[in-house]
Amino acid sequence: MFPTSFNSNSTIRLDRRKFMAAAAGLIAAGVLPKNVMALAGPYMFKQGAYDVTVVSDGTLLLPTSIIDSGGKPEEVVKLLGAMVQGDKAQFEASPLLLKSGSEMILMDTGAGGGFQPTAGKILESLKSAGVDPSAITKVIFTHAHPDHCWGTIGKDGKPVFANASFHMGETEWNFWTAADLGSKMPKEMQGMVTGTQTQLGALKDQIMLFKTGAEVLPGIMALDTSGHTPGHVSFELAGGDGMIVTGDAITNPMVFFAHPDWKFNFDADHNTAIANRKKLLDMASAGKKKLLGYHWPYPGIGMAEKKDGAYVYVPQA
Repeated sequence: MFPTSFNSNSTIRLDRRKFMAAAAGLIAAGVLPKNVMALAGPYMFKQGAYDVTVVSDGTLLLPTSIIDSGGKPEEVVKLLGAMVQGDKAQFEASPLLLKSGSEMILMDTGAGGGFQPTAGKILESLKSAGVDPSAITKVIFTHAHPDHCWGTIGKDGKPVFANASFHMGETEWNFWTAADLGSKMPKEMQGMVTGTQTQLGALKDQIMLFKTGAEVLPGIMALDTSGHTPGHVSFELAGGDGMIVTGDAITNPMVFFAHPDWKFNFDADHNTAIANRKKLLDMASAGKKKLLGYHWPYPGIGMAEKKDGAYVYVPQA
């Protein structure tokens, strides 16, 4: 349903200048305040067969320039609104917990302790939801960027969720675990590559790979939303008209609903990311499906209404 221009041998196509500006905001942990805001509490609802809880991994501070508006930075700031703090904006980081019967499924594991000091709070958030890490039976990933997977392996080199099986899209896994990946990436990304390969390498004997279009787990369908990374997936949850867990296919609803053709400078392939973003919004608006975004204002649940060739974000929680 969704196009892709990547394969496991692809080189990420990053604008070097814009990537370096974005990366500076992502990795400048030493200059970030340690208490940007209090950790958001768990948000619970029912979707199909699952009891769903939005949990928090904390927040990320990113430069507003990470959004390329084609020369309209003041409009970006206006759309981001209360998220803006000087030349940066505060983005939530919200993994998802799903429970059905004996299954306790975690979608993405957050950033762990090695990314930004305002993130890596997943264990604290799970505790506030009354969930011990040992209770997690399955972990499934949207993609392998640090803020989505570096919370998988602890400082001791062992999985944080010791009783879980792990599930990732085949394209994403093959891309990030390729032995020659480092030689294909800008030198500014070497730390990210090393960190991600360390996290994934520890799972090599436990990982279960899936293809897009597959039912990964009962009532959870994988959608190809590549572009942000080569194998990025979103997940559609059955029940009612459906709910799509977007991951980073749409990083901010206020900006990218109104301007789906604007660029997010940490996307690997802008053209593919934009095409898939539009297809996802078309799918959601036509089918009246709820959307949930990892970096959206907490708890990140809303709907898309088509208007004047773009979309309007209608928060649902």
